[in-house]
Amino acid sequence: MPYKERDINKMYYTMGEVTEMFNVNASQIRFYEKEFDILEPKKNKKGNRLFTPDDIENLKIIFNLVDEKGFTLKGAKEYLKNNKGAVKENQKIIDSLEKLKGFLMNLSQEL
Repeated sequence: MPYKERDINKMYYTMGEVTEMFNVNASQIRFYEKEFDILEPKKNKKGNRLFTPDDIENLKIIFNLVDEKGFTLKGAKEYLKNNKGAVKENQKIIDSLEKLKGFLMNLSQEL
């Protein structure tokens, strides 16, 4: 059986790591934190935000709705409130399709 690298799952992500993941400014993340109730990052004694993997998933959902689907902030809030279960399931499907796309792109480059 060939060696397979394991994905490293962190318990908390710093604001800098999150801004790099989404390629946005910290101010946008803080703004979304105020606007959306589903974002609840922990804060350490210094006041630095620490995002859990659940927070990262919720940010992916928010960015998908606002940036890719063109929802307004008010519309995204309503959509999340009314369809929370379906939205989370859709995001899982999107994530798995993006992983598959990355794998296929790498495979095609190697051929």
